Amino acid sequence: MIFSDERTNIDQGAAAVIVYPDIGHHPMISHEERLLEAEGLARAIGINVVEMRAYRLRTIKPGILFGGGQLDEIASIIAAHSLKLLIVDGALSAIQQRNLEERLKVKVIDRTGLILEVFGERAATQEGRLQVELAHLDYQAGRLVRSWTHLERQRGGYGFLGGPGETQIESDRRMLNTRRAKLRRELGQVIKTRTLHRSRRQREGRPLIALVGYTNAGKSTLFNRLTDSDVMAKDMLFATLDPTLRAIELPSFGKAMMSDTVGFVSDLPTQLIAAFRATLEEVLSADIIVHVRDISHPLTFSQKDDVETVLAEIGVDLRDEDNLDGTPLIELWNKTDLLDEDRRAELTLHAQSQTYPVELVSAINGDGVDKASNLMSALLTEGHHSYKVSLDHKEGEALAWLYRHGTILNDYSDEQYHNLIVRMENADWSYFRQKLKNDNIIMDAA
Repeated sequence: MIFSDERTNIDQGAAAVIVYPDIGHHPMISHEERLLEAEGLARAIGINVVEMRAYRLRTIKPGILFGGGQLDEIASIIAAHSLKLLIVDGALSAIQQRNLEERLKVKVIDRTGLILEVFGERAATQEGRLQVELAHLDYQAGRLVRSWTHLERQRGGYGFLGGPGETQIESDRRMLNTRRAKLRRELGQVIKTRTLHRSRRQREGRPLIALVGYTNAGKSTLFNRLTDSDVMAKDMLFATLDPTLRAIELPSFGKAMMSDTVGFVSDLPTQLIAAFRATLEEVLSADIIVHVRDISHPLTFSQKDDVETVLAEIGVDLRDEDNLDGTPLIELWNKTDLLDEDRRAELTLHAQSQTYPVELVSAINGDGVDKASNLMSALLTEGHHSYKVSLDHKEGEALAWLYRHGTILNDYSDEQYHNLIVRMENADWSYFRQKLKNDNIIMDAA
């Protein structure tokens, strides 16, 4: 098996230079901000970034990306620090990657390769590892600049930062394709299992609330506070890869399920979106999507756009004025504890003009979290009303139906009747009255 606990391809403390090829795709993001994010990704897997440079590309060189003078400058930085690794914070074609390696005599990885390395380091469960490995192999499949001999060695790592070589490429390609097919079959089983779990939750009447957001927005910390859990929550990029489901008790509603999902990032590789589709199915099936934003971050509005882009790519249909049947979304503007009073007041006013409902919260000190819970509860109970129902004890089928389709707010049964107060949608109540009413069932508005 390719995955193991052995990590041989990345030396802790390996030194690198990061270069950002600015081709005008992100006019709202400064070079410094883009490079700082790339540095965070590199440091997340133990790479020591010794220098960072941004280069404006007026003309893109198809074969090598950068201009001659820019390459000379990069070469001088590499020589000055005796580096063996160059990180290009952008997309490289296979030809560009190969030509840069030949010209600069160092290992070269692009943004996709770097993010895949971080995901590989973070994946903790078998499911997460399968997804990351498939994403890596899909990425490698179209690139002739890499050897796939690690498939024969059966050792850890993903090959981006490993040794050079292109031995037995055709044979390795066949092995790679065989492995990809096997991974897809295994992930197919994951999808089936998740589908069964979702069906069971739906039968139990447990709605699902999915937390989404940019990486390091504080989703896991907020998840822990809302669900009284202790999942890993650290100030690092992609601290959470494997989805976690926990029960949450909402005021005036009862129990729901909450999912903590993988964080998003700008230019998220398409291979990762495809490979993590099984995980992201939780978002697609959610009754409410909660978008957690680091409102203290200077790029918070750009990050919002990136998250909404990924949601659209995976097929999430959000509710708005023109689409009342879509999934409702709430924005939680997190990390307000890092803001001064003037900025909080400014954002409180700004929140009133947003497309989606907004609450300002701090996952650290709990400010606004109760209001956020009330907002979730209100969305889940839209169109619901409470009713009194008394059922003879022999009406087991009707009782089970009420538990599946409604929320039991009170059960004060006696020797003869199940006396319930149940909350449910109007359409479900109408069905219950028409199809199940008989002399052994007494119904009334609560």
